[in-house]
Amino acid sequence: MDFIKSKLSSIGALLVLFGIASGVLSFFDYNLKLLMWVDIWGTTMGWVIRIALIIVGAALLFLFNKSEDQEAETDH
Repeated sequence: MDFIKSKLSSIGALLVLFGIASGVLSFFDYNLKLLMWVDIWGTTMGWVIRIALIIVGAALLFLFNKSEDQEAETDH
């Protein structure tokens, strides 16, 4: 189960990274190839998708990221 939690945490970190990178690059009229589709429905919807990526990614990161202190507490 810890393997799955660590993978979900990593996926969350990637979502946050992609959302932030896409937001920054959009100011320069660029975008990540993986996220070229976010502006198909307009600029506003593109920003909603970027913000959703950041929020969902942060939620996954914080929900499934167990620190070493928490792991030591659950082992006892």
